[in-house]
Amino acid sequence: MKNFSVSQDFRSYRLTNIDMLRGLVIIIMAIDHVRDFFMINMIQDPMSQPDIPASIYFTRWITHFCAPVFVFLAGTSVGLMATRKSKHDLAAFLVKRGIWLIFVEVVFISSLYTMSPFQGILQFGGSTLIALQVIWAIGASMIVLAGFQYLGAKTCLIIAAIILLGHNALDTIWPAGNLFSGTNPVWYGLHVQSSIKAGPLHIAFVYPLLSWIGVMLLGYGTAFIFEKKPETRDPILIKYGLIMILAFIALRLSGLYGDANSWKLSEIGLVATIFDFMNVTKYPPSLLFLLITLGPMAILCGYADRMTGWLKDTLVMFGRVPFAFYLAHYCLIRLYSFILGNIQGFDSSELLVFFFFFPKGYGVSLEWVYVIWALVIITLYPLCKWVAEIKAQRKDWWLSYL
Repeated sequence: MKNFSVSQDFRSYRLTNIDMLRGLVIIIMAIDHVRDFFMINMIQDPMSQPDIPASIYFTRWITHFCAPVFVFLAGTSVGLMATRKSKHDLAAFLVKRGIWLIFVEVVFISSLYTMSPFQGILQFGGSTLIALQVIWAIGASMIVLAGFQYLGAKTCLIIAAIILLGHNALDTIWPAGNLFSGTNPVWYGLHVQSSIKAGPLHIAFVYPLLSWIGVMLLGYGTAFIFEKKPETRDPILIKYGLIMILAFIALRLSGLYGDANSWKLSEIGLVATIFDFMNVTKYPPSLLFLLITLGPMAILCGYADRMTGWLKDTLVMFGRVPFAFYLAHYCLIRLYSFILGNIQGFDSSELLVFFFFFPKGYGVSLEWVYVIWALVIITLYPLCKWVAEIKAQRKDWWLSYL
């Protein structure tokens, strides 16, 4: 099979370091989703258990990079797009793209996630669950950015700083929400996980919106860095990546600010203490969470221009078709879950549920989770390569929505 070559893409504005990073995080993202659907006795939040095996902890922890990097780079891409589009054209594109993403999240992803578009979920009182996750966060943030970009990149950067540096001040005063009650006011979902019931729907705000808007604006406001030549851009990325990591260590050690989840010395030992130290809040992404995820990725992005070879080309290829990958990998994971269930003796109807409620005894060990993850990536390679080659050679308007 012929490898994808980044030189095939006629779109000279494509930056391989951005696409490589995006490709890396969506592949890592797939690990977490495979774990959700295949791991026996799946633990939703293994990082909260100090005595958890390191392999499970690490499997979950590395996926923390995915959402912040993905949302940040979405904002960066919009910032680079601003050099080629008028503000009005860019706003129209962002609104349409945002609505499209929210539609896909609500209608397609939630249905695949829960398999309850019509019959509802018994554990949710018979309601149909709409899980508003990362695609929702990106879509809604794009709609907000459609208006904010009229203020200019510098103003967007200032607003991003206010949100990301300040939103943890709300931790002690913002009311707590609940993903299962369905009784929260809509505005709770701006800062905390919450849910509402609307007729037959149970709408769960898995990704609180405010901080993700900040990440999107941060990407947009710092896009000027990526417009610089590699010899200027890369040292800047590495420097700021190091600053973010050092800021994380200093703030986390001090315990003064930046995360609602404090850490402490564990009686179990050093490893458990490190686990607790690194267990920062994703929902919503705290200041510390963003520092320790965006910081290392900024450094990697700074070195990406120096990398060559088939691995980089493969990551770039996946990074140029993230939406197609996202949709296809959920379909494939669901298909494989039915196959595994049948092999293990379960009826397919027992798997037509939210993965939280898979039958007891279903699933495989973590080692097999990684095998299935590799199979998902290998299976998706031809499709993603085909879509990437089409996008590289054509300018059809609809391709920008894939």
